[in-house]
Amino acid sequence: MFHHNGQGMMSYGWFGTFWVIIFILLIIALVYLIVKVIQNNKHENGKSVPNDALNILKERYAKGEITDEEYKHKKRMLKED
Repeated sequence: MFHHNGQGMMSYGWFGTFWVIIFILLIIALVYLIVKVIQNNKHENGKSVPNDALNILKERYAKGEITDEEYKHKKRMLKED
């Protein structure tokens, strides 16, 4: 009933191997996309926002756009959130 003339899975030659490789590549791509979505969700949930805001604040302070007092006050406010 299940007789394959002794060739097994390779009865289709390299064509069968080609589809196995394609399937593995699709799984790898799917895992990669899932990881990227998870990473993007972390950034959108506000975990990176305070760091970005602190970096902008540091740049403004370094350029002399804000005073020491303003810098310290705004830094304190950002760290409280």
